[in-house]
Amino acid sequence: MELVTTYICKQFDIGISNNMFGGTLICLIDDAAGSYASQICDTPHVVTIKFDELVFKKPVKVGNILKVYANVTKFGITSLELYIEVRKHNVYTGEQEIVTHTSVTFVRVDDDGKAIPIADHIKERYNQRMEQYGRGLLSAV
Repeated sequence: MELVTTYICKQFDIGISNNMFGGTLICLIDDAAGSYASQICDTPHVVTIKFDELVFKKPVKVGNILKVYANVTKFGITSLELYIEVRKHNVYTGEQEIVTHTSVTFVRVDDDGKAIPIADHIKERYNQRMEQYGRGLLSAV
């Protein structure tokens, strides 16, 4: 699993039960997963087509740090499926608790929104990086 983003829960993310809105968390997942899919596919032109079941296992409160992790579980011809995990991070102990997890599927599209293939070299590069480095994205440093 690869760290995609970190987010601090703020007061405006909170509903009347003093927990983070579920919709805000779904938006965070879609944003993080979409940016990860775009980087894997070398294009900003990917669209969300499917979210699998999403169960909220732990509440998120103001000040909680969330970390979103992802990895590709499957490449299709025009699509890729990501497994996403959101964890609540304790800054004092370093421990993390899973808040929710799901699979999200994206399709690579052209400028008109028509599905187009993900090149084989992209799929091969991801698999090679995972095997060699344990992550699909590498920094340019």
